[in-house]
Amino acid sequence: MQEIERKFKVHSDRYKSEAFRSCPIAQGYLCKVPERTIRIRIKGEKGFITIKGKSNDSGTSRYEWEKEIPKAEALELLRLCEPSVIEKTRYEVKSGIHTFEIDEFHGDNNGLVIAEIELSDENEPFERPEWLGEEVTNRKEYYNSHLSEHPYKEWEKNNLQ
Repeated sequence: MQEIERKFKVHSDRYKSEAFRSCPIAQGYLCKVPERTIRIRIKGEKGFITIKGKSNDSGTSRYEWEKEIPKAEALELLRLCEPSVIEKTRYEVKSGIHTFEIDEFHGDNNGLVIAEIELSDENEPFERPEWLGEEVTNRKEYYNSHLSEHPYKEWEKNNLQ
């Protein structure tokens, strides 16, 4: 299955009052090489295993396969993951016919807030909420797999923001 998504910085917390759902997420990586990532995620009371392929040149599209697994198995697999597990709260906000997923990161990535939107085509138009900031779709430092190795708290001292 092909995933097409775009990522953006978020510059205000107004999305919280617009959210129709929020959920805690913990996720780690069993493998994160450029050709593929294998992610374990606990989202609320559910567990998932996800395999993602390499992104296309624009960073908007890549293969994604996901399967729900028992939460207990996901907890066991998280223990096998590479350091470190990412913790975040995901908010879902409707904007026109689309839904934005806004991730507010915690722990070593505290202060980072990223919005994602899934599209059916790379050039599909969508409504831009006022809190949506700069697009970071093709910037690898904003990939969760990268954040697990190079957390946001290190960015300021390395001038990466």
